Amino acid sequence: MLKSTSILDNKIKFSLHAIAWIIVIIIPLYLNNAFGGGNQRRMYEFYLHTLSAGVIFYFGYLWLVPKFFLQERIIAYAAILIGLIIVTHLLTNLVEEYVLFDPIADEKFREAMKSITGKDENFRPPMKAFGFFNHFISSALLSGFAIGLGVMEKLKQNEKKQKELEKEKLNSELAFLKNQISPHFFFNTLNNIYSLIGIDGPTAQESVLKLSKLMRYLLYESESGETKISSEIDFMNNYIDLMKLRLSAKVELQIDFPKEFSDFSIPPLLFVPFIENAFKHGISYRDRSFINIHMKIGNDQISFSAENSVGKSSQTGDMQHSGIGLENVRKRLNLLFPGKHELKIESNEMIFCVELSIQYKKLQV
Repeated sequence: MLKSTSILDNKIKFSLHAIAWIIVIIIPLYLNNAFGGGNQRRMYEFYLHTLSAGVIFYFGYLWLVPKFFLQERIIAYAAILIGLIIVTHLLTNLVEEYVLFDPIADEKFREAMKSITGKDENFRPPMKAFGFFNHFISSALLSGFAIGLGVMEKLKQNEKKQKELEKEKLNSELAFLKNQISPHFFFNTLNNIYSLIGIDGPTAQESVLKLSKLMRYLLYESESGETKISSEIDFMNNYIDLMKLRLSAKVELQIDFPKEFSDFSIPPLLFVPFIENAFKHGISYRDRSFINIHMKIGNDQISFSAENSVGKSSQTGDMQHSGIGLENVRKRLNLLFPGKHELKIESNEMIFCVELSIQYKKLQV
């Protein structure tokens, strides 16, 4: 992707330079033929100076600026640039003197100056001095323009590299966080299945089948870093069905997932840690307990909430491990949805509540 973008940028840059040169060549030619009497010598001189300016600009833009100026070798840059300006000026003068020199026009110029001043003097040296001054000023301006373009491109390259580094960091941290979530989830699920084997064999077999569906989802659907919200909801329903097998009548469970919605893409395993946390810390085998899980999709936003009772056994060490898991989820959300999500976690001695809202408009397909 970055390579194709770079190729496109180079094509646009080349096209802009080509258009600029076409304008520089064609428009003066048209103006000279239309209003300048078709003076070919004047056009040749114009193109000669334009060529000289082009050499100074591209030599600085393509070599001097990146190799010296941007590397903070300012003295070497200035020395080479001044030498280049002098050489181009001398070469331009040589071409004008021996290739483009028109003795008839020169004689007319001398006669015109003689009629004005009354003296037969050679006025060409002052004109040469003026020509060098004009060449030096225009070259300095072109060099400044080349520096400006070089600095802008350098900043753009640095920005592109920074984005690439941030993307790599995002991918590595997401992979790390996902690897933290998945083994912890399967560890708890396998413990649940193990407890069912000696009690209800058919139910244990059904649990293994549902677990295989969950594993298939993780291995094939979520590895790309993106899945459909419908698949994510199916995954959560399968997980909850698996966890419900060991619930007692004392646990009140309320699940509300949307049934009708426009499907869209979303990073996987965003909500499972909250559900896992609710089942781990919201179930009491002695007292009445509850788990309420709700999700709404609409208005370009996902709203998710998980509320559970807090058992006495969950108020000490287990809750500390829960805090570590939720902190990982918080980091993942900050990486995936910077400025586009809101996570609220509230708890007291009786209730633990999580509310998450995500703006998903830009993720729609």
